[in-house]
Amino acid sequence: MRFFRTRQQQPGQAGEDLNAYVPIGMRVAGAWAWRFLVIAGVLALLMFLISTFSVLVIPLMVAILLAALLEPSVEWMVKHKVPRGLAVAGMLLFLIAVVVSLFWVAFSQIRAGYDALQDRALDSWNNFRQWMLESPLHLTDEDLEYYLGEFLSFLQSDLRSVFTQVLSVGSSVGVFVTGMLLALFASIFVLYDGKRIWRWIVSLLPRRAQPAADKSGRLGWATLGNFVRVQVLVAAIDALGIGLGMWILSLFFGEIPLIIPVIILVFLGSFIPFIGAILTGALATLIVLIVAGFWPAVIMLGIVLLVQQVESHALQPLIMGSAVKIHPLAIVFAVTGGTIIAGLAGAVLAVPVVAFLNVFIKALSTGAWKRVPAEGLPRIIPQAKEPIEAADSSKDKDVSE
Repeated sequence: MRFFRTRQQQPGQAGEDLNAYVPIGMRVAGAWAWRFLVIAGVLALLMFLISTFSVLVIPLMVAILLAALLEPSVEWMVKHKVPRGLAVAGMLLFLIAVVVSLFWVAFSQIRAGYDALQDRALDSWNNFRQWMLESPLHLTDEDLEYYLGEFLSFLQSDLRSVFTQVLSVGSSVGVFVTGMLLALFASIFVLYDGKRIWRWIVSLLPRRAQPAADKSGRLGWATLGNFVRVQVLVAAIDALGIGLGMWILSLFFGEIPLIIPVIILVFLGSFIPFIGAILTGALATLIVLIVAGFWPAVIMLGIVLLVQQVESHALQPLIMGSAVKIHPLAIVFAVTGGTIIAGLAGAVLAVPVVAFLNVFIKALSTGAWKRVPAEGLPRIIPQAKEPIEAADSSKDKDVSE
């Protein structure tokens, strides 16, 4: 006689797979969702830490960029029997001298040409005022004074808010000097002992991941150095092109002041993608508008657009090639994100970081790191479809199959 009957197992009881009651689409969506949330959380935490410790992170990144820029010169001096410490110190002192000279020339030129520009600006305003009074808009002196007062009050309030934000950060000059000293200090060690530092970082990873991380990182470093040097060359070409355009206009429409400061500002502004080119080009056009008039300013605007188009569609693809090419949409988002996280410095540093990560992640995911030589840096080929050419192909035959 059966005293106990086996009851029918209900859904959710022990020993039953509950996944059988969840549609496959929901399971896939859930698997993607929690992984996405984990990645987003890690990225948010990373951005928070970078923003919080930006006083340390930004000088370190500047030091890395300076090291990537100066490393070939330092290695060349070391190969010619110059002690490494002396080579590092010499290149850093040379860079400091160049930067200080640029700022000194710009400041002296601005001080020398400011009075002439002020007089020409007053004449241009009087001409514009007379044109507005005689225009079909039938404006009066009271209207112009009202609109000018509103514009000046708006500009004054904007500048006051900017200065308030700057002062609220603390001693901005002290922060800048501290960051500059940290960047120089870190640059010395990255240039002098960068290989040992990198080996120590790689040694923190699991042993199986070390070869891939090491070679992908060295490929990214070579790409970063190539990117920085190309940006310097492109910035110089932009600055010389716009400065040459202003000088040619001065031959036909009279003397145009502040050409050398504009060249320096265009050179420095070119390191901020999109934003720097727009601001410096607008400054050059505004100076020509004040000094020479409307039609010369239109010609200057055309010169600025022509230089920028030649730079973006001819120079960068020709010099930089596809090895370090970044999609414009990625550049826009990188600059915007960098500005939100770290202000102007973030906008400058965002694109080099994206360039490094682009090559590093792609080398890991595609297995391109296997073709990187065991020692040294790979050579970046500007026009090659493959971004890597090993220094010694015989070392790579066994790993490239």
